[in-house]
Amino acid sequence: MPLMCLLYLMTFADKTTLGQSAVLGIQKSAHLNQNQFNWLGTIFYLSYLVFQYPQNLALQYFPVGKWISINVLVWAIALCCHAACKSFGALFAVRFIMGICEGAITPGFLIVTAMFYTREEQTRRVGYWFLMNGIAVIFLGFVSYGVIHTTTHNVAPWQWLMIITGIITFITSFTFWFFFPDSPTTAHFLTPEERVMAVRRIRVNQAGVENKHWKREQFIEALQDSKTWIFVLFAGFANIVNSLTNQRQIIVHQFGFSAINTTLIGCVDGVVEIVTIWFGTALASYWPFGRAWAAIVMFVPAVIGSILVTTLPEHHKVALLFTYWLSIFAITPFVIFLSWVGNVTAGHTKRTTTNALVLIGYALGNAVGPFMWKAQYQPRNHVPWGIIAGASVISGALLFVARVYLARENAARQLEQRDSTFDDVYITREDADGKSVRRHVDKEFLDLTDKQNREYRYLL
Repeated sequence: MPLMCLLYLMTFADKTTLGQSAVLGIQKSAHLNQNQFNWLGTIFYLSYLVFQYPQNLALQYFPVGKWISINVLVWAIALCCHAACKSFGALFAVRFIMGICEGAITPGFLIVTAMFYTREEQTRRVGYWFLMNGIAVIFLGFVSYGVIHTTTHNVAPWQWLMIITGIITFITSFTFWFFFPDSPTTAHFLTPEERVMAVRRIRVNQAGVENKHWKREQFIEALQDSKTWIFVLFAGFANIVNSLTNQRQIIVHQFGFSAINTTLIGCVDGVVEIVTIWFGTALASYWPFGRAWAAIVMFVPAVIGSILVTTLPEHHKVALLFTYWLSIFAITPFVIFLSWVGNVTAGHTKRTTTNALVLIGYALGNAVGPFMWKAQYQPRNHVPWGIIAGASVISGALLFVARVYLARENAARQLEQRDSTFDDVYITREDADGKSVRRHVDKEFLDLTDKQNREYRYLL
């Protein structure tokens, strides 16, 4: 978990360097207009979208930890190369490469979390590594505050920001390669006996541990499952708010704060994100069958903030700042949702396929979001904030639909169990003498999908 937190911290810091660079001079140095700046945020997620499923296939075939490490290494090199870019085309290329590499990180973390933790534990664990986004914002705010005071002749403050974060991420990739386990069965910090215990403790998930074989029938089932497409739609709408990642510095600056104060205020953004994610995941964990309800509740202050930030008088810059912080609550529901997806999908190929489709929706939401922040809407940005409020309402409605659907499915399976007894599972293999031997197998480790295993119950 500490290694996952460290890596997620650095990768999110790296992603948001573009937004921080907006007040550190990147637009002037690289001769970017507002539309080109928006495109740099979009191309990252477009490449992420295109390469998402290939990345998920690679995560299924190769050791998870090693594959993530390789991608982060390439990512770090591309980030350092930002400092040498003086044009839109050059920045476009390095952002494209980073988007490809990003496709291995979140799905890889979801796979590892499902392999090491029970379904009840996963919501909090996903929250732990996701709230590193908030710490990354704080970290980046202080680094930006430091580099804005640099006076080097040939290196601009935004270039120093790219170099510093890139070097730290480069070192992190090697740490991850040598110390991060690929699964409980190969974890170097566990004894052989503890590895067996680690596998046995997640049998309650009824989702297996890991399977390196791609199964066509599970892939098709994922595409035909109604809940998959509800989740994809949610991921798309819920992540439109993530366009704030690259716009937040510009927004706060337009409230009337200086460039230096804006970099420090950005640290508070991180604190708000940490608090909201911690509160939301804690609420989802302690509220029985309340994951969807907790996520919907977190949308309420986000919608209120999105409305107030465009309706309050523009000279009340402190009040505008607080309403902007309320909008950050909209990030938390997706964190709760990420752990929920893994808890309602079984079968390794089906789970990786569902994760890929959901993250494609995530990429689409992130890709289209930046285009609503047009120069013609500044400084109040009524249209973008209205879209964020509407997307939040739609996202909450989709979560409600998903919960009703899964609750009805659980009820139907409960009736089936009352009316019949589920058959035990046996496999037949040849022993050393060539004789067929029939052995009983636990369903929990058979890599069955949630549709195939009628004893499977969806976590609500």
